[in-house]
Amino acid sequence: MKTNTPAVHFIAISADEAGQRIDNFLRTQLKGVPKSMIYRILRKGEVRVNKKRIKPEYKLEAGDEIRIPPVRVAEREDDNVSPKLAKVAALEAAIIYEDDYLLVMNKPSGTAVHGGSGLSFGVIEGLRALRPDARFLELVHRLDRDTSGILLVAKKRSALRSLHEQLREKGMQKDYLALVRGQWPSHVKAVRAPLLKNILQSGERVVKVSSEGKPSETLFKVEERYAIATLVKASPVTGRTHQIRVHTLHAGHPIAFDDRYGEAEFDQQLSGTGLKRLFLHAAALRFTHPNTGEVMRVEAPLDEQLKRCLTLLRKTTLTG
Repeated sequence: MKTNTPAVHFIAISADEAGQRIDNFLRTQLKGVPKSMIYRILRKGEVRVNKKRIKPEYKLEAGDEIRIPPVRVAEREDDNVSPKLAKVAALEAAIIYEDDYLLVMNKPSGTAVHGGSGLSFGVIEGLRALRPDARFLELVHRLDRDTSGILLVAKKRSALRSLHEQLREKGMQKDYLALVRGQWPSHVKAVRAPLLKNILQSGERVVKVSSEGKPSETLFKVEERYAIATLVKASPVTGRTHQIRVHTLHAGHPIAFDDRYGEAEFDQQLSGTGLKRLFLHAAALRFTHPNTGEVMRVEAPLDEQLKRCLTLLRKTTLTG
């Protein structure tokens, strides 16, 4: 197998090149190098700017001097070693906050948090591939595969214990945005309905409101109204499987493009907006940092598909 082994080299950043993120700059400089390797050499501190370690999101300034280490670029045989490399690199771009204790990411819709159920790739497996030197990476909580938004990952066992305790003691606030059918009544500020989970033979989980279920509560607030739908903020008090999806259905206002609890006619009405995914997004999370004790609030922006849908719906917004 042929390889090329360039030496360490230094690049001075011109005014034209300033403003780029270092990871994007390296991808243009190191053609043929897998994205995962670029992020690895950044994380390990092998790339230096002005002799200092930097993060992948660092923006270059005119006059910066970049040290680029020797990188072995494998040809042919290694190019397709892992078809998951693109997904792994996309996870790096989805990270919105990170320190030595935790990591927060804006999970894309369609990506499972764990491999399994016939899936070989999940967020946690991807993060472990991205951070081969990390001794500890564990999910603090879960998001449904089709739900996008904030996902919290602990990088130390002590952090995981602290954050799990906050979940148990209801010291963590999660706010979701959901697009639901029709006009959500402003006076309905909470749905309290016990939820019972059934596991089908296929392994799928189906949840329904049942007196035999566990007590469940979700708080709701109208964010914006449209001719055929309402954007609501949903804040779960309890953390049951599919809770928001089933509570909105129970209230008579299912979520757009929910393939399990939704309504085909409502989805059809939205077809002109280009929406093709569940409109449920974990938009904000408030918690206490496990090390500093600081109360943190992180926000995750909507993806382009959700933003475009709302932009088009606003053209027929109801007044009053």
